Amino acid sequence: MINCAIVGLGRWGRALVEATTTCGRLNISRAVESDPERARSFCSERKIALTDSFQSILQDHAIEAVLLATPHSQHHDQVIAAASSGKQVFCEKPLALHRDHAQRMFDACRKADVVLAVGHNRRFWPSMRSLREIVTSGELGTILHVEGHNSNENSQGIMQGWRLSPMESPGGGLTGAGLHVLDGFVSLLGPVGRVYARLHRHEPGPPPLDSALLAIDFASGVTGTLATVRATPFYWRVHVFGTKGSIEVLDDVTTVIRKSGHAPKMVHHPAIDVLAAELGAFADAVDTKQPFPVAEAEVLATLAAFEAALRSMTTGQPEPCHGA
Repeated sequence: MINCAIVGLGRWGRALVEATTTCGRLNISRAVESDPERARSFCSERKIALTDSFQSILQDHAIEAVLLATPHSQHHDQVIAAASSGKQVFCEKPLALHRDHAQRMFDACRKADVVLAVGHNRRFWPSMRSLREIVTSGELGTILHVEGHNSNENSQGIMQGWRLSPMESPGGGLTGAGLHVLDGFVSLLGPVGRVYARLHRHEPGPPPLDSALLAIDFASGVTGTLATVRATPFYWRVHVFGTKGSIEVLDDVTTVIRKSGHAPKMVHHPAIDVLAAELGAFADAVDTKQPFPVAEAEVLATLAAFEAALRSMTTGQPEPCHGA
């Protein structure tokens, strides 16, 4: 059992705490929250010691790992401080808003010989795992194109706070929901070479009402499109097209396979606790040095594409990816 501290007890931080119960590999004994009163009842019920001091966690030798569910802009300093204190690190996505910041975090963790796991939880969906296996197998032939969409209506409840900040969410829905798809693309098809992106803000808000659209040229020659709408009900789609067929992922357990001369085949995969699986992979990386399924090179390539998309939203022109 790895003794951990959770840093940040908003909606997602609490979801990670609950997932540790199912995972059974991590023990959350301490929590850091900038507004302790809002988390006091939650921590009391779970016998988690609560503090507003991140430094006290770093100085606690009983804490072996930290789980970071904090605003994106805080990740850089928190990850490097945790690594310097010898703590294993699990950090929610996006790891950073800039590729070079992420590189410094990975370098610091490598120097300290600690794990840095990035929480791209959609990687652990049974449907996405199946999609990667099929693409890798060559069953689809030569891959030509990919389409993706991730929307949710979480933004309808955002009336204040850091998620409204252009500094924290500079690409509208791309920074949150859309980045899951971009990460999925990179895991399937490798680095992006160039991005042409548009962000349309429908009203000043709050809540934020915007849509983002990306046209993507991968370094391999594959093309792609990605869209996200923050205010609409949940919708997910990743669809890979090849010369011998296509496969579409519709949610965590559903794929649709299409091949010439055959009716579309819908496949339902057994459901799993995705966050527990993700945290289990983090525990494996700590305990047995198994590589965490989200590789450093892929995290950096995703952030290079993200930065290119942000530049394109500003310039109105296609932008190359730097350092991917």
